Amino acid sequence: MIVVGLTGSIGMGKSTTARMFAEAGVPVNDADAVVHDLYRSEALAPIGDAFPGSIRNGMVDRQELARQLAENPAKFRRLEAIVHPLVRRREGEFVEANRVAGAEMVVLDIPLLFEVGGEDRVDVVVVVTCDPQIQRARVLARPGMTEEKLNMILSRQIPDQEKRRRADFLIDTGRGLEAARQRVDEVIAALRSGKRSETASA
Repeated sequence: MIVVGLTGSIGMGKSTTARMFAEAGVPVNDADAVVHDLYRSEALAPIGDAFPGSIRNGMVDRQELARQLAENPAKFRRLEAIVHPLVRRREGEFVEANRVAGAEMVVLDIPLLFEVGGEDRVDVVVVVTCDPQIQRARVLARPGMTEEKLNMILSRQIPDQEKRRRADFLIDTGRGLEAARQRVDEVIAALRSGKRSETASA
């Protein structure tokens, strides 16, 4: 079974691309969705201890958590120490379940794949990318997003240019949905044919 790591900086269209893999029949493990679930379950108590006032109505209040992190960015490490091991465990369960089920490939959607050294856990890395102007326009159109927030997020992410350099395959979402979907199909076909990387850019 081929384990594909799907990553890309904020606003590049990674979540949309992950859905395209799922629509093509490839099982996808969404790290963000796992975190959302953990914020209602196993991670609840330890985050409440580390970030007083961040628990509301039996779940982590993401806005309050973001506010505290913006106030004290050094606490990102503490949050990651709580969440990352739990995410890794869920990810391992997903991979094993699909291996047992006989899946030919799975996709691990990992936003910070390079930042957390996740390339060691996958066979192939697919990076979702687009023009920086498109990226900024997409992100700044999100509710509550500001230049300051965007810059803080980008400061914690490896630059897109470096991700592109380290990718096995690239998917450019700046050319529209149909072009991106066609590219996803091409990557799946390449993997099925035994190809594990390509030097030409998408």
